[in-house]
Amino acid sequence: MSAMFRSLSGINYRLWFAGALVSNIGTWMQRTAQDWIVLTMLTDNDAVAVGITMALQLGPQLLLVPWSGLIADRFDRRRLLMLTQSLMAMLGVALGLMVLFGVAELWHVYVFAFALGVVSAIDAPARQAFVSELVSERDLPNAVSLNSASFNAARLVGPAAAGLLTVAVGAGWVFLINAATFAATLLSLALLRRGELRVAPRAPREPGQLLEGFRYVSKRPDILAIMVAVFIIGTFGLNFAIFTATMARVEFDHGAGEFGLLSSVLAIGSVTGALLSARRDRPRLRLIFAAAAAFGVTCAVSAVMPTFLTFALSLILVGFASITFMTTANSYVQTTTDPVMRGRVMALYMAIFVGGTPIGAPIVGWAANELGPRWALGVGATSGLLAALVGLVWMVVSHDLRLRRVPASRLRLRLTHDGSDRAAAHDDLAVEESVARRA
Repeated sequence: MSAMFRSLSGINYRLWFAGALVSNIGTWMQRTAQDWIVLTMLTDNDAVAVGITMALQLGPQLLLVPWSGLIADRFDRRRLLMLTQSLMAMLGVALGLMVLFGVAELWHVYVFAFALGVVSAIDAPARQAFVSELVSERDLPNAVSLNSASFNAARLVGPAAAGLLTVAVGAGWVFLINAATFAATLLSLALLRRGELRVAPRAPREPGQLLEGFRYVSKRPDILAIMVAVFIIGTFGLNFAIFTATMARVEFDHGAGEFGLLSSVLAIGSVTGALLSARRDRPRLRLIFAAAAAFGVTCAVSAVMPTFLTFALSLILVGFASITFMTTANSYVQTTTDPVMRGRVMALYMAIFVGGTPIGAPIVGWAANELGPRWALGVGATSGLLAALVGLVWMVVSHDLRLRRVPASRLRLRLTHDGSDRAAAHDDLAVEESVARRA
């Protein structure tokens, strides 16, 4: 099997991957239908309402981070996931029935989003950390990248299908179909060969465990720098539902089908970026911050596209840059964290990743309402460039990045990383960079 798909050589990961792919398609269908009914059925094109919905759904991950990570480290993750996946399916059924019977109001969607956010807050760190039980430590970066590819491949199908189904049979059926797709994940969890799972050591019961994840991360300046960058982009940059919905509806005057199509086009770049990440042996800090800069530039390019077609094509680059940033950051944090701490660290990571949405989504929604959708994309562009600046400053301060002139009038880049030196020639300057991974 090729290096890109090496994690699929194990039966447990194949089962998980297949079940997650089906469930992810349903998740994207629900996300698209939910944002669309809030924007067009329950409000009069109110982007702030979409932002509030996103904030309610993602905010609990920030509020519950001390408990959700500890739960993921203390309890059997397979059983925990079966519980959370079942609860999310039940919530999908409830909202779907309300929409079908025509009784859904905006506050109902707000309550549903918050309840789903609470369950997801428990589900996310357990799901992230559970991957390490399915594959070897060597294959973990590859498995993380393939998970991302699965999630974004589902974005190719889910939003487009949701758009078509919303037009054909209504949004209520979309929510019910999503509820049914959770059966695939539950079946895959039931079929796993439990004897072959690499079960991580369980966190013991002792005082101070709720804050242990914070203490661990505070001693890892490399992870701290990544989390700051992730917070900036996660808060102000990854509000794709607002960007694509308002550009489709307000800027280009299109409907649900075109809105779903934009999300699918965005996923083309995301899948490509995730698969390329799967080929790499290990994640690198330089790539994380370079991808952040690329995200800022591509968002700026999208903001000035004059037609629906050129805007849609530009989203491929946005998707590629964003998923390269997210996947590489996720892989780096997981693979360099002590296994017994992985659930708590990933809970903190996910909380920072999505927990800024209660702040950022309403602001981006306000920018779309008051200044226009293109300016909302400008906010996203700024977030990518700021995150890249954080990385550059951290490299200068912590890694002794400096310039010196050389007699040969050539630029030589020397990088010391885990004891290895590499040189490259260009012209005019020489850069010496010493990088020591901190444990």
